[in-house]
Amino acid sequence: MCDVKFLAIVICVILPFAVIAQDRDFTLSAPAEIVETGFLKYLLPRFSLKHSVRVTQVDTGGDITIGTDGVPAFSGLGQVWSITRSDAAGPELFMGWLLSDIGQRTIAGFQPNGTPLFTAEIAVKAATPELVPEGDPVAGEALSMLHCGRCHVINESNRMKGMGQTPSFALMRTFPDWQTRFGRFYTLNPHPSFSQVENVTPPFSEQLPPAIVPVMITEGELQAILAYVATIAPADLGAPVQVQ
Repeated sequence: MCDVKFLAIVICVILPFAVIAQDRDFTLSAPAEIVETGFLKYLLPRFSLKHSVRVTQVDTGGDITIGTDGVPAFSGLGQVWSITRSDAAGPELFMGWLLSDIGQRTIAGFQPNGTPLFTAEIAVKAATPELVPEGDPVAGEALSMLHCGRCHVINESNRMKGMGQTPSFALMRTFPDWQTRFGRFYTLNPHPSFSQVENVTPPFSEQLPPAIVPVMITEGELQAILAYVATIAPADLGAPVQVQ
């Protein structure tokens, strides 16, 4: 009887975590020339082992697609490879991991026959000049700390307080579409469930109130945050590590 009760307790404890992990599972598709190198068979198990997320490789239309469109992620085989993804938790997690120091070292570590095929060092830069956001960057820094610092690393003053795989502001500044990401953060998961921009977003549903203290800002405050983020130097992701 005791064993049965113990088993029931274990199931109750483990099951929610299993459901959460399953919710983060996703599919990935890539061009044949990448697949044929064996790169994905090397890369994806390392991500899955780290984060307990199952990635299923499909021919086309994956939740993550590696190709020529999207956010530049790595280069090799004579070109830069970019990523487009859905806003689900799993693809968000994979993108953050791939662009992190660990992800970039993993990319560089793929060396069939001792020769690196891919590198996280991307020589191609966006040619379109960035717009200078209007707003007070000093106020924007304070607002970033107040509203975003509970999850993201904003700068050195809170570098030990970010949440797990949540990307830092400096890392997100490396994304070519950083202005769109910050300017419309309230449309990107998980933000819609707890964020309100005055006169922009609809009120929270009475049936689905925010599970955490909501972020409540004005358009002017959002412009101030954008002005502050524009002053942040993009993270130096460095050159690929050469494995001897």
